[in-house]
Amino acid sequence: MGDHKDLKEQPLRVGAAVRRRRRALELTLAVVAERSGLSVPFLSQIENDRARPSSTSLEKVADALRTTAVELLAAADPACSVDVVRAEGPEATPEPRARSLVRGHHQMHASEFTGDHDAGREFQYRNDQLMYVADGAVEIEAEGRAYRLGRGDTLYLTGGVRHRWRATVADTRLIVVAVAEHVEAVQDRPR
Repeated sequence: MGDHKDLKEQPLRVGAAVRRRRRALELTLAVVAERSGLSVPFLSQIENDRARPSSTSLEKVADALRTTAVELLAAADPACSVDVVRAEGPEATPEPRARSLVRGHHQMHASEFTGDHDAGREFQYRNDQLMYVADGAVEIEAEGRAYRLGRGDTLYLTGGVRHRWRATVADTRLIVVAVAEHVEAVQDRPR
């Protein structure tokens, strides 16, 4: 299988984080270049991970984007395309918990919910999601209807559907896989 480097040893790709931040602020490369004193071609190379900025250049970019280099690095994607998230050991307490199954800032997000949570909390996500019952059972209310799901069942929700859920069996494990909120996967639907 070859050697697999631990995620911590992998270099980070800061380009996507820079691009996301720039787009969130609705800035052009030209504006960031003017604010940072760096050239548009160099900034483009950074965003496309064809150039790795020095710490000084990254600080200039961060200042131009009204953030810090530390924040950009924290939002950076690992350069590897394979990442293993290990199962945690047995829980010491039966408390409900949630854990992310995908690290970093990617186009897909996945979480595992164990036990129950605030059943009155309503969710509505911009993009599509899939709910999979790994163990136990849940009741999901969506669009005025209740759906009872058992182990191995899935429920698919298109973006914009308001829903809530609750575990109906102790030690339920629910996996939620969704298109990340920062990705424009669907057009805004009229309400």
